[in-house]
Order: sequence, then structure tokens, then C-alpha cells
Amino acid sequence: MNTDLKRSLIVAPQWIGDAVMSEPLLALLATRGERLTVGALPHVAPVYRAMPQVEAVLEWRVAQGRLDVAERLRVARELRGRFDNAYVLPNSIKSALIPFLARIPRRVGYRGEGRWLLLGEQLPNPVGRAPMVDAYAALAGMPTAVVRKPRLALDPAVQSGALAKYRLEQGAYWAFAPGAEYGPAKCWPASHYAALAVTLHAQYGLPVVLLGSSKESALAAHIAASTTARCLELAGKTSLMEAMALIASARGTMSNDSGLMHIAAAFGVPQVAVFGSTSPLHTPPLNARARVLWLKDELRLDCMPCFERACRYGHARCLTAVSSERAAEALEAVVE
Repeated sequence: MNTDLKRSLIVAPQWIGDAVMSEPLLALLATRGERLTVGALPHVAPVYRAMPQVEAVLEWRVAQGRLDVAERLRVARELRGRFDNAYVLPNSIKSALIPFLARIPRRVGYRGEGRWLLLGEQLPNPVGRAPMVDAYAALAGMPTAVVRKPRLALDPAVQSGALAKYRLEQGAYWAFAPGAEYGPAKCWPASHYAALAVTLHAQYGLPVVLLGSSKESALAAHIAASTTARCLELAGKTSLMEAMALIASARGTMSNDSGLMHIAAAFGVPQVAVFGSTSPLHTPPLNARARVLWLKDELRLDCMPCFERACRYGHARCLTAVSSERAAEALEAVVE
């Protein structure tokens, strides 16, 4: 690589968890002197603002899931001449269009959906479901042995501001993230979350903060109504940056395999994560203070992991079999 080529554009993935798992790649690029700007959809952009190695974050208003050529061309015109390198993290054709139209000289990414004309340097698509962190870091051309766990950092004023706004104290509450953008096959039952809240409240006397997007507001309300524990329903009521700050300040977190799970891991918060349809071999919480509850060997279900959005058999045993008592024991272990 020409060491004079220092200005780099990162085309961010559309999922929060994937954005977190791209942080080690950005750390590698920054370490070798590249100056990083990230282009991201608005709902993912706050994650990159919590990465100190990122100099600037551009929020792209392209229509999610659509080609939206006119907007991509407008963005590309604004970027011409500003970058030497582009690293395209998603595998779709549309994600590679802006760097191509912006005429960025060096464009790196996986072959993806047949992007031969759009990318100058193409890596062969990963075989199977390789660990996501390693797959992203490979775009830097570095050996996986140097890849570390994702890390996020917030301005202390952001954390203290979120705590003050919602009248919470550092380390004096639990954070639950009961939803998952991908679908119900990732979601531990609401009744189990409610039972866990009761157990934790009885033992510690601390409130539970329910976090998530507006899509999970009804779920949060249902959990709160199903428990005698004190719950603060904040799903859909916080910004992502506020949710990140509340997770970073929690005594411990409980979640499914979701974007907020990866955020908790990147802050090193004590956490327990339930996996069902997905695999912790692919997207684990990379955190020494994490415990994963995945009963593949115990249940011996041939369908695990299915990676489907909803259980094809309708029973979701991979999730329902994880008891609230087991989750409480795991959470107490990582906290104590």
C-alpha cells in the first residue's frame, strides 16, 4: 500500500451490531496512519461517534433498502477529491455505488453481490458464517492475530447527562434490551424477562431500565406490566446515544443477540446474552465480563442455529428453555 494514501472513507453497515463489530478494523486503519471518515445511515451514526479514532461521521439520507441513485449520486459528487481509500463494509451492490461514483481511487471490499466493476480490490466472500469482527478486520489486510475486541468510549458529560435526564445513578440499575431488529426467533420470552426483573429486584432492590427502539415500546410496556419490580420503560423514548450511555452506566445488562448486546460488550459492562436462532460462534458479545446462554449442546436441537426470523416449528424451544433462574445466576456471577 502507498503510505501517502491517508484519507479513508468507511461505508458503514446498516445494523448497529455490525457497526460495533467494525471498530477493530477502524482501530487497525488508524494505527497505520489513515484518517477516517465514516458514511453511515442516521440510526447507526451514533455508534461511530463513540469511536475516538473516527475524525468525522457523515449521515447519509439514502433510502434504506432501495437503490436511490439520485441521492447516492448527489452524495458522491460532494465526496469527489476528498478521499484516497474507501472500505465498503456491506456486501450489497448499492453500498459500493457512492465510492465508485465519487471516483475514490482505491476501493476495498468483499466481492459480495458481484461487484467486480465497483471495487478495485475484492476479497473473496467468507466461507460460511465466519466471526464478523475477523471478516471486517481482513479488509485492512492484517493478520487476524492482531485483531482485538471492539471498544467504544463516550464523553463523560454524555453519560452524566443521560443519567441526570432519567434520574438514574451510576451502577444502580439493570439494563434490559428485550428486542431484536432481526425478528422474534432472537427474542427471549417477555415472561422470562419479567421473572428475571422480579428476582433481581428482590435480591438487589434496584430498578430495571427497558431499552430498545420504538418497535419494542409495546414489548417493554408488556414486561413492565407483568412484573412487580420497578421498571423504567425507555424503549423508543431515548436517542441511541442516550441508550448507549445508560448501558455503559448500568450495573449489568440482559439481552438477546442484538445491537444493544454488542454495545454493552464494547463498553465492558457485565452482561448475559441469550442466543437461540443465531450462533455465538458468529456474533458473540466480545467481552470478558459476558456470559452466553445458548443451549445447542444441551437441547440437541438439529435446527440450531437456523438463522431464521421466526421459528419454523412455532415452539422456539431454543429460547423458552433458558429459564429466568438460569439467567439470574449467570448475571449474578458476572456482576459479583
